[in-house]
Amino acid sequence: MEKYQKGDIVRHFKRETVDPESTTYLYRIVGVATHSETREKMMVYEALYGERGLYVRPYEMFMSEVDHEKYPEIHQKLRFAPAEEKDLKVVDVD
Repeated sequence: MEKYQKGDIVRHFKRETVDPESTTYLYRIVGVATHSETREKMMVYEALYGERGLYVRPYEMFMSEVDHEKYPEIHQKLRFAPAEEKDLKVVDVD
């Protein structure tokens, strides 16, 4: 299982379906948070496209594998994976 650090750039598996010259489905890791009621670990991440929204997802879901029965055309194994060199070329790192 991948471990991410604050500031790491990751790609959602749906990035395979969009223009690689865009930043669509690229995200910057903000960090890991804990749900105040359930103590569940959550991943906090920022979109690097559009309005650059801030998102939170249960950590286990963030780190899970792609459902290849639902998305048979996707090659990426995990829901989120480290950005590839070609992805980093389109990212504004500010």
